[in-house]
Amino acid sequence: LAVGWGSGMDAAWAPSPGGCELVQRIMDCTGRWLSSIPGNLRGDTEELFLDDNTIRVLGNASLLLYPQLWHLSLTRNRLELIEPGAFLSSQGLEVLSLTDNLLFTNYSLTAAALSALPALRTLDLAGNQLREDMVSVLVSNLSSLESLSVARNVIMRLDSSIFTNLTQLLELNLEKNYIFEIDNAFEGLQRLQTLNIAYNYLPCLVGFGLTQLRVLNVSNNIIEWFLTLESDDLFELEVLDLSHNRLQFFPVLPRQSKLHSLLLQDNRMSFYQRLPNGTSLANVTVQFLIIDGNSTNITTVRLWDELCHSNLSSLRLLDMSQNQVWGLPDDFLAQMPSLTHLKLNQNCLEAFHLSEEDPLAMLTELDLSQNQLVELGVKVGVGDILPNLQLFNLSTNRLQALPPGIFTHTRKITTLDLSRNRVHLCPQPGEAESMPCVDIRGVETLSHLSLAGCGLQGMGGRPFQGTSLLHLDLSDNRQLLSGDPGWLQDLVLTLQVLSLRNTSLSSTALDFSALSSLVRLDLSGNSLAALPGSLGALRLRSLDLRDNCLPALPLHLAQVPLGRSLRELYLSRNPYNCCTLGWWDALQQAEGLRVPDGKEVTCRHGSRALSPGALPQPVLHSCRWQTADVALLYLVLALPTCLTLLVAFVVVFLMLKEKLLKMVKTRCGVSGSY
Repeated sequence: LAVGWGSGMDAAWAPSPGGCELVQRIMDCTGRWLSSIPGNLRGDTEELFLDDNTIRVLGNASLLLYPQLWHLSLTRNRLELIEPGAFLSSQGLEVLSLTDNLLFTNYSLTAAALSALPALRTLDLAGNQLREDMVSVLVSNLSSLESLSVARNVIMRLDSSIFTNLTQLLELNLEKNYIFEIDNAFEGLQRLQTLNIAYNYLPCLVGFGLTQLRVLNVSNNIIEWFLTLESDDLFELEVLDLSHNRLQFFPVLPRQSKLHSLLLQDNRMSFYQRLPNGTSLANVTVQFLIIDGNSTNITTVRLWDELCHSNLSSLRLLDMSQNQVWGLPDDFLAQMPSLTHLKLNQNCLEAFHLSEEDPLAMLTELDLSQNQLVELGVKVGVGDILPNLQLFNLSTNRLQALPPGIFTHTRKITTLDLSRNRVHLCPQPGEAESMPCVDIRGVETLSHLSLAGCGLQGMGGRPFQGTSLLHLDLSDNRQLLSGDPGWLQDLVLTLQVLSLRNTSLSSTALDFSALSSLVRLDLSGNSLAALPGSLGALRLRSLDLRDNCLPALPLHLAQVPLGRSLRELYLSRNPYNCCTLGWWDALQQAEGLRVPDGKEVTCRHGSRALSPGALPQPVLHSCRWQTADVALLYLVLALPTCLTLLVAFVVVFLMLKEKLLKMVKTRCGVSGSY
């Protein structure tokens, strides 16, 4: 429930008697292990929060001291009983939350207490193990209610007796119950605007006739059919959510409505005008037998033209993803001139055709990803096709090319996803174009392009000439860098994000220094044995080096422009040497730098994988010997040998001193005393 704090929120929270917290006239006693409502709170309290306590009974005298109360929350207590006189002093109570309690135990007495609230507008009874008969008793005298939630209970069947007196109700939440049948339960709710029956067990909705309803959520049921009453009345319906059901056909919608969002994701829908094997069911009809009490109605619909009576002129969002759609009926999209978002991803489409007859002039987002598209057809004439399209997702199909000149008609395209198709980019003008290709040259509005997993091989020429790309994803193209990387020259001034993940990059010779605007670079999943030196001059904010062959990073990384600008650095899954971790210590001290996968970073010492921040003493001792100065090591090794030779020389000299002197005298002929 939304809480209105009012103005003057600069007032600080202050402790109050009972350990609760007070700001202005709002008292928060959440999580205080209270077994009853404190009697020493301020008498002018208007909002009282007692969530997450252990209150079992709300007695007749519990609220006597708080006559100005208009908002009371008792969520997640152990409330079993509200005594009949508990609210007699709280006639102004408007919002009451009793979520996640045990009100099923004494629901009739609790109902008597609720009936004494003439101003109650919002009531939340979710999670109280209530059956439909209990709900009927609890709300029978609450004619002032505008919002009611009985979600997460054990309601199974709804009929006309449950909500009889709720004539002012605007919003009703019935989600996550066990409802399998509805029998005229909402016909008396003339002001109802929002109805949520998601996560139940409804098998179908036929004869839908709630003309005043604006939002209907029946997602996550087992609905196979949705049929609206045949009527020319104007339905106020704006949002219809039928996602995650078992719809076999496109729903039969009101002839006149204000529908702008239709959600049909994750069903079993298809159209039957043309089947994948080439057969047609164009003249086949289906009859719906609707039995209502003693009356029986038969509705006949052409099987392939399910929406022949529906007015979809106001529809802006259509989500038909995760269905079994092979193709769309003729003029299907022509009925939706206001459509801005169309999602047909995860279907069975093999071809998709656009023409001036289905201009989709307002469409800004088109998602055809994860189909089986081998052809995207465009009938180009004098008019524009998709003139306002901004996001075009064609990923994970079987496309090899796009129609020539398609982007000359999409003047506002900013994002194009062609990943996981076998496409090639057209080279610069004048070069041979022997194979089908995608031409994005000169598309000035294009800023985000994904070509991941397209099997690109050594792109030549200037495929990005005339573009202003900010984001380029070339990951999972293992032969991409086999040729001249000159194709990057047209992106040096604009490119900010570049992904070269899993592109077999092993050489540090690739020059990134010209990409002066680059702020995010992904080099993960390659075979780099050293950090490319050209990165040092860049001012990246994010760099991903995961899954490479790096034994260490440069010690001076934190001092170069790259190190000073980096805010995010991914380093895990590299074979770092535990004895050369000076760079790691320097990174830990770098101001503003974050290593999100720091806990996953390991180094190698022999066959062991260790955390660089907690090396055992034996490993540190071993590393000191391995990293000691080589000259000092040689000196230490040579010194004993030199001393040994010197001692041996002195001993020999002393032993042979007399003989040597005599020999010298004899040779030189000089006499002298000994």
